[in-house]
Amino acid sequence: MGKFFRKYYKPLKIGSVTLDGNVLMAPLAGYTCFPFRLMARRLGAALAFTEMTSANGLKYRDEATRKLLFTNDFEEPKAVQLLGAEPNIFEHACRSGFVEPFDIVDINMGCPVPNVIKSGEGCALMSKPDTAARIIEACKRSGKTVTVKCRLGLSDSENAAEFAKICENAGADMITVHGRTRNMMYSGAPLYERIAEVKSVVSIPVIANGGIFSEESAVEMMSRTGADGVMLARYGFENPLIFSELSGKTTGETKYELLLEQIDITQKYFDETFLLSYIKKLTSYFMKKKPGTKQFRQELYRCGEVGELKRVIGEIFAENRGGG
Repeated sequence: MGKFFRKYYKPLKIGSVTLDGNVLMAPLAGYTCFPFRLMARRLGAALAFTEMTSANGLKYRDEATRKLLFTNDFEEPKAVQLLGAEPNIFEHACRSGFVEPFDIVDINMGCPVPNVIKSGEGCALMSKPDTAARIIEACKRSGKTVTVKCRLGLSDSENAAEFAKICENAGADMITVHGRTRNMMYSGAPLYERIAEVKSVVSIPVIANGGIFSEESAVEMMSRTGADGVMLARYGFENPLIFSELSGKTTGETKYELLLEQIDITQKYFDETFLLSYIKKLTSYFMKKKPGTKQFRQELYRCGEVGELKRVIGEIFAENRGGG
């Protein structure tokens, strides 16, 4: 077992929900669909969130929303992430049929994308603490366990510690802190000491996120912040086997075998168009840093049916179908 498992891995209680571990998979728009969440959980992630979903968009009940929030009894517990800016819309969303199956509602207060910020959503809520508090209170009225994902602040004038305390007072059951400001977007080393400040001022669990690309970086994050757990984002999609490494769950599976399994699961619940799009993205991530695979990228994205897709994936991972 690795150092993370021996020293830092532990159960995590979030409101009324108790997880068997403290390694989580972040919500990633366009990526953390139902098949991926099942895989992450099976490999050792204690919780995996849905893709970011518009609270306002839930009222339209369209096919895209149905795919985003598809779940069933194989996923337990269930966690959804909602994006929005108006407390009453959040409350309505939390009471809707789409969100009813989910045990945990995570409120996105950290997305740095310009269009989201302009709408007063995501990280913009860190500059509107009163609105943020009312959103949390509105979600709590639904009876759900409520968590918040935020950043260190909008700019260099970080307010994460103060903001976290406001969230706790409003009823948040956990807060995840991405250790970068909005201005830093997704680059630069996480500011560990600022996450540690958040941990020092609240009594609810604090999960650290940002810049975790290995067991070593997960250990560094925990040791330097005192956080209650870690949340992986892009690297969790690139190499979900990291969840086995951090949780101590041994697996002899390879990325090739994981891809075939993902195809089988996706075929059961989604149409071929969705399957082709999702598996191509997942395969492309799995290929990162793998020598000799650049030649296959165009061929991968030209695949028009499942059999052809399986053939190309077989070629990409031909030399190590029995070893990652």
